Amino acid sequence: MASIEADVGPIDVLVNNAGYGHEGTIEETTLDQYRAQFDVNVFGAVSVIQAVLPFMRARRSGHIINITSMGGIVTFPGLGVYHGSKFALEAISETLAKEVVGLGIRVTAIEPGAFRTDWAGRSMTRGAQTVADYEALFAPLRAARAERSGKQPGDPAKAAAAILKIADEDTPPVHLPLGTDALSFIRCKLDDLRKEIDAWETVSAGTNFE
Repeated sequence: MASIEADVGPIDVLVNNAGYGHEGTIEETTLDQYRAQFDVNVFGAVSVIQAVLPFMRARRSGHIINITSMGGIVTFPGLGVYHGSKFALEAISETLAKEVVGLGIRVTAIEPGAFRTDWAGRSMTRGAQTVADYEALFAPLRAARAERSGKQPGDPAKAAAAILKIADEDTPPVHLPLGTDALSFIRCKLDDLRKEIDAWETVSAGTNFE
């Protein structure tokens, strides 16, 4: 980072885009596979954020854009390890936004839906299927995910244009879903969460000291 700042110029915008998906149930995924997923999707992003922040703080300006996923807000069976990493990056992004807003630094978590990339192809690792009990649920989902690879509705070029647009905004969003599927799934998740919280409000509210 220091050499880039000295030889190229100030880093105005950081886009953390490196990441990959892992397909496998929670039980069947090994701890080494969990660690590898978090090393790339979480710790990789955090290490770059920590490297660039001192320069942005000194200038009191900058924009950190983390590519998370609609899978950082909603979940689907068989992607739990990936979801865990993206939920973590969502939380880190949201917290960081609150920590640096007074320093002139903006933070945005980009939450793409299904885009026509290699995420479900060569960029996806797949765990062993060893427990027959999961096959009835997981096998059709696994097959459908593979079938949709390369046919997703999202246009990566339009996603890039959207990211460039918010990079220039003085007050960009902290969260930006991309794609109509992301909008639909996230809204459903928020509606379901509110309904569940309301349904159990009495139990939740009854835990304070009298």
